[in-house]
Amino acid sequence: MIDVAHAMGASPAGAGSSNPIMTFIPLIFMFAIFYFLLIRPQQKKAKEHKQLLESLQKGDQIVTAGGIHGKVTAIDDGVATIEVATGVNIRINKGFIATIAKKQ
Repeated sequence: MIDVAHAMGASPAGAGSSNPIMTFIPLIFMFAIFYFLLIRPQQKKAKEHKQLLESLQKGDQIVTAGGIHGKVTAIDDGVATIEVATGVNIRINKGFIATIAKKQ
């Protein structure tokens, strides 16, 4: 008797391998989704925040990332001094300024 494995013969040469480009298409598609849904909006928001910090001036009413409201009294390189109450000044890093509530 002939064994079943020998009777079936060898498999066609191209049946086990696929086109290498077809294996990368799902990865390219996933990267495109991540780019348009995550990376691009994050870069846009970072650019807007950078422009906000560059337009910051003395006298602007701001809100920090922690929710503190105050008036900018001085701006150094990376530090802003804000007045949160009459005579009460605090220094914060400029990066923690979330929004400008009212321009001077």
